Amino acid sequence: MHHTIKKIFRQLCFTALAVPFMLSCKPSGFTFYVKVESSAPQVHYGVEQLKQLSKNYPIIFSEKNPDMVIHATVDSVNLQKEAYRIIAKDDNIELTGGDYTGLMYGMLEIKGQLEKGKRKIQSKVESPNLSFRAIKFNFPWDSYRRSEALSLHYETCRDTLFWESFLDMMVENRFNKLTLWNLHPFSYLVKTKKYPEACSLSDKDLVEWQKFWHSLFRMAKNRGIETYLINWNIFVSPEFAKAHNVCDYCIEGKHFVPQGDTSAITKDYYRESIKTVLDTYPELTGLGITLGEGMGNMTAEARQQWILENYIQGMRMASRKAKFIYRVPLSAGTSSGGATSVETEKLTRSALDTLTCFDGPINIELKFNWSHAFSTPHLVKVHGGKLNDVYWNPMPKNYYLAWMMRNEDFFMLRWGQTDFIRKHIATNVQPYVNGYYVGSETYIPAKDYITSLPGSSYRYAFERQWMFYKVCGRLLYNPNTPDEFFRDEFEQRFPKQGKELFEAQSKASTVPLVIASWQNATWDFSLYSEGMLQSVMIDKKKVQKLISLEDMSEKIPMEPAYMSIADFLASENNVPKGKISPFHLADSLETICNQALKETKNIKPGKNVDLLYEVSDIKAWANLGLYFSNKMRAAVEYKRFKTSNDKKSLEKAIEWLTKASAGWHALVEVTTPVYKPVPLTHFCENAPEFKELYFHWSIVEDQVKAELASLKRLSSEQ
Repeated sequence: MHHTIKKIFRQLCFTALAVPFMLSCKPSGFTFYVKVESSAPQVHYGVEQLKQLSKNYPIIFSEKNPDMVIHATVDSVNLQKEAYRIIAKDDNIELTGGDYTGLMYGMLEIKGQLEKGKRKIQSKVESPNLSFRAIKFNFPWDSYRRSEALSLHYETCRDTLFWESFLDMMVENRFNKLTLWNLHPFSYLVKTKKYPEACSLSDKDLVEWQKFWHSLFRMAKNRGIETYLINWNIFVSPEFAKAHNVCDYCIEGKHFVPQGDTSAITKDYYRESIKTVLDTYPELTGLGITLGEGMGNMTAEARQQWILENYIQGMRMASRKAKFIYRVPLSAGTSSGGATSVETEKLTRSALDTLTCFDGPINIELKFNWSHAFSTPHLVKVHGGKLNDVYWNPMPKNYYLAWMMRNEDFFMLRWGQTDFIRKHIATNVQPYVNGYYVGSETYIPAKDYITSLPGSSYRYAFERQWMFYKVCGRLLYNPNTPDEFFRDEFEQRFPKQGKELFEAQSKASTVPLVIASWQNATWDFSLYSEGMLQSVMIDKKKVQKLISLEDMSEKIPMEPAYMSIADFLASENNVPKGKISPFHLADSLETICNQALKETKNIKPGKNVDLLYEVSDIKAWANLGLYFSNKMRAAVEYKRFKTSNDKKSLEKAIEWLTKASAGWHALVEVTTPVYKPVPLTHFCENAPEFKELYFHWSIVEDQVKAELASLKRLSSEQ
């Protein structure tokens, strides 16, 4: 905070309801008066946030002789939903919102200006570029996978104090949808009259859970945030499966199953559960479905029919309409592995075009570049393969598309890259696109089990990644938000260090984007960028291993501008215009990483643990980038050697891989003091063996050394 601010705010008075707000204050404080004609919960929240300024500055709320008056009104004719306009005229501020949420955003903007040391409020107008700005959040109970990295969040995710903090973060960063995911949520929410045996909870526990759900949905609604429950199909509670001898895979806790259960009683149970949930929780905005796991051996037609007869019918049976998210089929065939086809897209669209039983248009969700959206901003594939134009040609009238930006690539290291998000939005937002989801399948940002040093000001995991959420949320709301805004956010947290930190983090955050763009990954475990790990088959088991020199040398990159090593060697002296050779890529990334290291060289964290982590993460990314750059050069020479059997190329490969290994060791030296080995969901595919596996760069270093030793042995054998 800036202690130079001597003036801030004033008296609050609801002119319509005359609701008083009392605060203790200092006689020398600055006074303000807020005149607003609404008691809407979003407006109340905005006012409460303004009151938080009193914790750091002398503020007096007084109607008598205020220094500043804020006139707050709603104008839904001239402003769109969630938009706001601030007009500053000396000591009179006219704040107008397109709706109550827009009014709340305007109040938060005023608060933000004052927090950043501005003595006078600046006029400003903002309107949402995208109406659907969602967080994907997986629950640790009945989770999609079974992993210690997920289950350890159980208590935190049951704590309403955590959700209050998380929702505050969302509204501060202009996220307006919270999508909540697990295999089968219904048995944690209701006990249906028809199937009471299906509830996973005792009567006493159910009462406590229902208090939790009502509180969560209500807190979100009061902040202008919609809530959605999204589940996979076909899954039921273990209790229901045992009672009716169905869905045995639910008893075993499996998420990837060869055959889904389509018995009549399972269908009826789904309809009853959906109806009861919507009737029990009026604060819940809507539901969403996934056509994938749990639907093995079903054709696309059968999967769609199951959804229409049961899920959609259950929503029709409810006493109210709800909003709906239709996650399009993940597989065009009968497997659950992922596939796309024009025929399946046409089938899905034919259903979407006729569904009218919901509160507003449907949102369909498609994974951008499968599970690794933080790669190239160009759409190369979705879950299963290439996407055709069926969903938007012709333009839909009944639904919009929102891109899923899955992040399975960095959980430990902080990230923030404004240029990437802006380019992503500019490249991929078309008239049929109304937004994005941001989140992970294999990581839950709740309990901070990663930070090893005491003294951090952050209580929860998501707070560590504050810039990640700020960059994504703010730019989805307004992609024209300048870099100055984000630099100021750094400066507010770390005075006199903000510019250097922002610039260095922006550069270092290029590293995972380059790695993922080169590696061209698909499903969740096929790549873990910050660990340089990928999934490989060993003895018929999926195992996470260091990305090998061999793999890099054979890779066809995801980014269209990147030349593969094979293509480069075929035309080494004639690189096509607009293409980036492997050597050029390595040189550029190395330059960026060295600049990031240089910009943090003079930052001395001292006893500031938060600052220490910011600097350490930048250094970690930079050293990982140096490892990747030198390994890329080694991969070129290794591929050349394999093609020509020229030992000089092999020796060059060894030289580059030696430099790469030094970069990895520097990465280990940076991360060892600040991060402890942690459980990683990527290791869970072969339960129960994964329970003994933990991730840290120091653990992976054994593989780094072994690869270099193997290359040297190959040289000695020539």
